[in-house]
Amino acid sequence: MLQRIAEGVSLPFECLVVVDNLDDLTVGAVEGIGAEDPRFRLLVNELAGGPATAIQTGIQGSTAPVVVVTMADGSDDPRVIDDLVLLVERGVVIAVPSRYMAGGQHVGAPFLKSMFSRLACLSLYFLARVGTHDATNAFKAYDRRFLEKVGIESSHGFEMGLELVAKACLLRLPVAEVPTIWLERSFGKSGFRLWQWIPQYLRWYFRAFMRPKKRFGSI
Repeated sequence: MLQRIAEGVSLPFECLVVVDNLDDLTVGAVEGIGAEDPRFRLLVNELAGGPATAIQTGIQGSTAPVVVVTMADGSDDPRVIDDLVLLVERGVVIAVPSRYMAGGQHVGAPFLKSMFSRLACLSLYFLARVGTHDATNAFKAYDRRFLEKVGIESSHGFEMGLELVAKACLLRLPVAEVPTIWLERSFGKSGFRLWQWIPQYLRWYFRAFMRPKKRFGSI
């Protein structure tokens, strides 16, 4: 995955890889590539373990005006990162690689996970007008000023991506998307906990349908 990022991203970047502890086998891989390429750096999540706090640790440890969250399991396509960053630089607060818009695909996911994801995302797009066909995708680019303005409340799984899309919708801030092809990981075990995290997803799903507030001024 790190090699794909190095080859697929042409814009200047820093890649922060977050682990829960130094016993993680990821550490050796990151340190190895980091010795040759200083753009790659390791961070240890000193908060409670899990995806939500790992993502927040990465955001807090970064400094760039555009923050891209991507998974390390190889499912996301880093070749779209340049396009995502350019969309944020043009004025959107969230840029989304979409599996469910024209040109996108969701390949190899378990049936229930894929069905719930698609139903939730498409209903949010058509009924709540959130600006993307793929609100639940954790792979997104964010304007740092937007993140600092609205804050992050998620503390469980990957629902942060949906939380921030809901907040952008409520504040009438622009969200844009580009198509992507998402491939189910071919090795290892996924940390996604569908039934455990559904209540958190539902919280932000329904929040997106609330009456939009007056738009922020300049972000």
